[in-house]
Amino acid sequence: MKRFVLLLTLSVFSLCISAQTQAKARKILDKTASIVGRKGGASASFTIKGKRGNASGKISIKGNKFTAHTADAIVWFDGKTQWTYMKSSQEVNVSNPTEAQQQAMNPYKFITLYKSGFSMNMKNVASGWQIHLVANNKKRSIKEMYITVGKDYLPREVKMLQASGWTTIAISGFKASNIGDSAFRFNPREFPHAEVIDLR
Repeated sequence: MKRFVLLLTLSVFSLCISAQTQAKARKILDKTASIVGRKGGASASFTIKGKRGNASGKISIKGNKFTAHTADAIVWFDGKTQWTYMKSSQEVNVSNPTEAQQQAMNPYKFITLYKSGFSMNMKNVASGWQIHLVANNKKRSIKEMYITVGKDYLPREVKMLQASGWTTIAISGFKASNIGDSAFRFNPREFPHAEVIDLR
């Protein structure tokens, strides 16, 4: 009986610690989301490494909109539609991307993802905190994420697990900006020779 009471006490204690850790992790991500998701927008540099290859470039974000520039492509996303301009072929692919596809091009997508459907815990690291998110629904396209947040509450790295494996996105040079909504939509007048391919 004593062993049962001890086990029960330890279980309750573990649940309390877990709930406190989740609450602290959520508080850190809430603060990060408020800085990154500011109304005027922001820009940063990024480097992506994964099974599908590596890329680096610049990104601008505003809410759930983003535009990313790499050596090979330019991507615009207005919150619903994504345009991907491939520089080598001068093709523009138009699509409605999945959650995972958005996260793969927008390292700041996590600022809305973490709010539902993930359990989380965290640990302290030298630069700040590392928050581990695990999808409650195993069929979700992003199954797991590690988000490293600095003591200034800016994200440093996002590592995510999809069906194709792990992808790591390093983020640096975050800068608050005031960006107009037109920056997140493809403008055909700027690319008069581009062939538009609608994949929706």
